[in-house]
Amino acid sequence: MPEPFDQLLDATLQHLYALKEQGSRYVAVSPETVAALLSPRANAPTLHAPRSNTAPLHAPRSDATRTQAMAELRERALQCVKCPHLASSRKNVVFGVGSIDAEIMFVGEAPGADEDQQGEPFVGKAGQLLTRIIETMGLKRDQVYIANILKCRPDTPGQSAGNRKPTPEEMQTCIPYLHAQIDLIKPKVLVALGATAVEGLLGRTEGITRLRGNWKTYRNIPLMPTYHPAYLLRNQAMSEKRRVWEDMLQVMEKAGMPISEKQRNYFL
Repeated sequence: MPEPFDQLLDATLQHLYALKEQGSRYVAVSPETVAALLSPRANAPTLHAPRSNTAPLHAPRSDATRTQAMAELRERALQCVKCPHLASSRKNVVFGVGSIDAEIMFVGEAPGADEDQQGEPFVGKAGQLLTRIIETMGLKRDQVYIANILKCRPDTPGQSAGNRKPTPEEMQTCIPYLHAQIDLIKPKVLVALGATAVEGLLGRTEGITRLRGNWKTYRNIPLMPTYHPAYLLRNQAMSEKRRVWEDMLQVMEKAGMPISEKQRNYFL
């Protein structure tokens, strides 16, 4: 397709994504516009119908457009007030961090106090452990993408410290931002960190102990449920560290990463 048409198509798709994210289900189009779209045009490019009428819209193709779309998505999230009680209590919106070309994307549940203070996910003690796990996999933190289902820290009225689990309603309200992030990045593998993240993504509540280590699928992407790093901070048993590491070995294999013998034998 000619480049100008390609750019126009990408811009149109991004506008439709934004409207959908804001809750719009229909787009008003005048009869004149419909007639113009239906009439054949000389030299107009041929658009092929999607192979499935249930297939999701594809994210923009060029890296520059994807980067711009992610920046615009971030700006909308920073201004979001869909949950007034969270918007009024937060210090920062915690959008997400990492590479838009990441092959592995980690998804947690919600920001804690440290994340709310700094505006970046997984920067407290659990985040430092996650960073070490990522580095042990042979990657750097900026080579993956890290996000949460909830972009605001759950409010804790009457409490001076501590965190609370996000409600299903809060996660349902906020998850379109995560969906847009996933659709733009298109990672090879998703990793759900902890029971609440799994519940928010899959609606599964039978417990992370039963689910971890078993592949699921989310938005047509392989999803690996595993323990939250905070769990490993509470439980220092070598057996639990090995379970999480076995999950990461599966993630590395699914992503097509090389695995050394040393890596395979960690925590045995």
